[in-house]
Amino acid sequence: MKCIVTNDDGIEAPGIAVLARILENFGTPVIIAPEVEQSGVGHRVTSRTPLRVNTVGENRFSINGTPADCVRLGLKHLAGDAGWVFSGINPGANLGSDVYNSGTVAAAREAAILGRPAVAVSQYIARNHKIDWEITSVHAERVIRTLLERKLPPGYFWNVNLPHPLTQENHPETVFCGLDINPHDYRYREEEDGFVYEGIIHDRPRREGRDVAVCFGGSISVTRIAIGTLGLT
Repeated sequence: MKCIVTNDDGIEAPGIAVLARILENFGTPVIIAPEVEQSGVGHRVTSRTPLRVNTVGENRFSINGTPADCVRLGLKHLAGDAGWVFSGINPGANLGSDVYNSGTVAAAREAAILGRPAVAVSQYIARNHKIDWEITSVHAERVIRTLLERKLPPGYFWNVNLPHPLTQENHPETVFCGLDINPHDYRYREEEDGFVYEGIIHDRPRREGRDVAVCFGGSISVTRIAIGTLGLT
């Protein structure tokens, strides 16, 4: 199985290296990622300026564009025979309404638009904790193996969020659930030079049984999202 691996954190980010190593167990990963961080760009695409491709290694390319650009150029030119697209692993959750401004999720969405099955993977970071990428790798591989064995209808993609903190020994349940569409609890603090966003992801509202509550509760949340819908199936 050949697959495209991308992210929104840039080609040198640790999460994409972990994801590529996982996917070597299933086939041939081709890394096609932004040359610099593109977090929070959502589904922005480049159509008015040239996209430059830099070959940085075997099956490893950086692009001066967004995650969606990477998927488009990958499937149209660099790795058109790729059967899957994987995005991540993002350091930080992409849950609920976050999926609409996430570059990580946009890459998977673009793959679904172009007719390829795709998975976006994010690692929630608990308050006052740091990511142990080796432990994240163990749990991400387990859920990816599960998803590769499941049927994914055309026009859908998977959004995965790993709970935190994790250990090698614990085996969090994988829960298939819908998006929590509650907005964040945030405000803006007015300062001399403008308004500053204030909000704490750990305190966000959540609905029982939806992805935010599932992930924050210690389970792996997996949401099947349809193109252009709220992904509640």
